[in-house]
Amino acid sequence: MQILLFILLAAAAAATLFVLVKGVIGMANGATNLNVERSQALMQKRVTYQAVAIVFAILFILVGRAA
Repeated sequence: MQILLFILLAAAAAATLFVLVKGVIGMANGATNLNVERSQALMQKRVTYQAVAIVFAILFILVGRAA
């Protein structure tokens, strides 16, 4: 169970990093490439992925304590 949670945690963290980098690159290219709606959508995805990663981290810790 810990291995599965660790893999899910790593995937959620990687997804968060991917969306974050995508947003930063979009901002670096200028406002014409990344409109406001797209920027907001990326931010919402990043927050969602972070929340999922936090839930997996908490579950990982709880499962580790129980073992």
